[in-house]
Amino acid sequence: MVDPPPSFEETIGHVAINIDETYVPEGGEQPPPNFTPYEAEFMISGSGVVISHDAHLNQDGEALYRFLLSQASKPPTYWLHCQGTHQETRTRWVHHTNDRGHNESRSETDTITVTDFDFYIDIGRHIVSGPVHWSVGDTEPAYRGKMVKEVDLPHERRKATRAERKYTDEWQKSRARKGLPPWIGPEWRDIAGSDALGEVCVLNSSKTLRQWADEYCASPKYLKEFEYQKVVYGWNTQALTDAIRAAIVSTHYRGTLKVDFETTADKIFIRPDNKLSRILSKQWIKFLLIITLLYFPFIWLFKRFHSHGGGRWVVCGGAYALKCYQTTAEDNMRLGGGDIQLSASKAPVTPDFVRQSDGGLRRLVGMREGEWFRDWEGTIRSAVRSRLQSKEPMVLPGHLVSNHPAMLLDGY
Repeated sequence: MVDPPPSFEETIGHVAINIDETYVPEGGEQPPPNFTPYEAEFMISGSGVVISHDAHLNQDGEALYRFLLSQASKPPTYWLHCQGTHQETRTRWVHHTNDRGHNESRSETDTITVTDFDFYIDIGRHIVSGPVHWSVGDTEPAYRGKMVKEVDLPHERRKATRAERKYTDEWQKSRARKGLPPWIGPEWRDIAGSDALGEVCVLNSSKTLRQWADEYCASPKYLKEFEYQKVVYGWNTQALTDAIRAAIVSTHYRGTLKVDFETTADKIFIRPDNKLSRILSKQWIKFLLIITLLYFPFIWLFKRFHSHGGGRWVVCGGAYALKCYQTTAEDNMRLGGGDIQLSASKAPVTPDFVRQSDGGLRRLVGMREGEWFRDWEGTIRSAVRSRLQSKEPMVLPGHLVSNHPAMLLDGY
């Protein structure tokens, strides 16, 4: 007897994030104890960044920690941006009267940029897991309370060398392109056969998130700043970008092509409750200070060199998965019970949705980038051919809309 197909609610249930059931893998940050919630003051910038100058958050590490957890429950905005442009040279005739009263004409040539298409696709709606709270490893250069990046050693905290910073920056860019989670460090490249999407040690720092919050609150610095980063991972965006470019080029487009994955509403800033700090949080005022040469060098030098000037903490964040592998006891019992036979002596061919690890079997959660591209490839080509220009992101593949006249054709 054939089982009935799943209901609509069951088929879309995996794309919804249930905040009450946030997945916290082993080694992840544990939720804080219950206490009366504090409603902190904060504002949201035009790009969706959360900024708070609440005095209590700068004094109480527990309140700061809970505020970060609360704001982290909202995933960032993650869009694909495709844009095509080309240059055009245009000549025009300008007529004028010279000093002697005679009419003269001359040609002027202008080069302008013409936009052929410019559209967005909402990728963030496919986030299936998060946030997983992570922290930067002790040996990874990061801002830990000063205006320069540092590393934590067993007995000291020192300034990171230029080579260390360069190596880490290159790895972070490579990690993002490959879709690896943010807790994966450079040493992962040397571990053969490891499954990055199945890693469980997400808190690489010797300090917990709460301890970092306490350290920030204990600092007397006048222009200090705590930053919490929201990172989307899971898809190999480099490979997906190449596939999208190939699809666009297949339409015989030969202009200048831009394909980017853009993240907004991806940061939470905590800053002191003083007038100067609040002023610098207003971008237009900060811009005026820069062009009037008041920010450089005066404020910058104060932040960089004064003992009570500035300090940054960029040591933690939340990770949101487009796809990931999760282990459940139910899956291990079911899959180990005969559905899939795994042998330690002979490498089996396992389905794409299952991985074997030291902790057992891991089940794939979320949509793979290849599946997404298969659904959207036709829509992307159609958008390029129709010269679509829109600031509103597409959420459903348009090429799946039924063509009713075509349905009447024999053999369609």
